[in-house]
Amino acid sequence: MTRGETETRPSEARSRLLGTAIRIFYAEGIHAVGVDRIIAEAKVTRATFYRHFPGKEDLIVAYLGEIHKMERGGLDSVIAASPKPADALLAVADAIGRNIQSPAFRGCAFLNAAAEYPDPGHPVHRQLIAHRQWFHDTLTGLFTQVAPDSADAAARHFVMLRDGAMAAGCLSDPGLVADTFRRGVEGLVRIHGERGPAAVATGPEPDQR
Repeated sequence: MTRGETETRPSEARSRLLGTAIRIFYAEGIHAVGVDRIIAEAKVTRATFYRHFPGKEDLIVAYLGEIHKMERGGLDSVIAASPKPADALLAVADAIGRNIQSPAFRGCAFLNAAAEYPDPGHPVHRQLIAHRQWFHDTLTGLFTQVAPDSADAAARHFVMLRDGAMAAGCLSDPGLVADTFRRGVEGLVRIHGERGPAAVATGPEPDQR
């Protein structure tokens, strides 16, 4: 292995620390889990931990960054597999519904983090806001192809439906929540599709009275 390959290859210890953080932070909460436990379960030394993460806050930001990458990769794949924007929006809803019904589901990692880090100026809060902005922008891009004049409002509506489903999925029957969420997105796509460019251009029918 060349020196360049060694320098660009991800550290095994860092990967173990992040993998451990993803598993435990998501399942049990961020404040509830200390650095000592992360170090013990990742099977690294304290010096190794601090070599990769100067403090717990740095690990939390990296943890959310990894979750973002996973969610972005999954969403990109779902969208790429859908030939039409309306189909892509429904496919996104289906993917979210499958996540809600997974055995390890514990809500949205970013909403969970927001509850623990409410200060808008905190680096962790800024990380989750950036993730939500990406999600909103992605939906806006899809809705722009369905109904340009109402794309932003439709995307915000989708995000709110998704937030509600992620919270309800921890409190109610996940299958029912996923189905209700899907029906909500179907209605949203249909309503905004009916307000597409043609409908906006033609305007209301003239009064025949």
